[in-house]
Amino acid sequence: MDDELDDLYQEIILSHNKRPRNMGPLEPHSHEAEGYNPLCGDRYRIYVREGDDGKIEAVTFDGEGCAISKASASILTEAVKNHTRAEVDAKIAEALELLTAKEEPKVDLMTLGELAALAGVRKFPPRVKCATLAWHTLASALKDAGTISTEG
Repeated sequence: MDDELDDLYQEIILSHNKRPRNMGPLEPHSHEAEGYNPLCGDRYRIYVREGDDGKIEAVTFDGEGCAISKASASILTEAVKNHTRAEVDAKIAEALELLTAKEEPKVDLMTLGELAALAGVRKFPPRVKCATLAWHTLASALKDAGTISTEG
């Protein structure tokens, strides 16, 4: 990534950390799960409301964590809203691939939107678990699987 893109991605992360979108409990909700990263103490609960049409009507999160985990959770809530379960599963896979793939992924801001900002986290391997926590927690919520840990 060039310096201008790095700066833009950093701005997106900082914006979502300072002013997280969709933070707080969601009532009513159809699914929820808690995610915990014991390495740094990040802990979030993801709430999902799935509509009768199978689309995700709303996603919120609540909890505490570092700037990267909070920004990732905030970006997640915007990225999956109004999508079908299959589309959300694909978005989760895309986010996890972006963050954990062995090869450096090609990142296109136009295609990925603000999710692309998380690509910079790859430069800091210990922080990858911070960025993936919300995504794993969303997957757990949609499976009604309860609490997950990044150490499990």
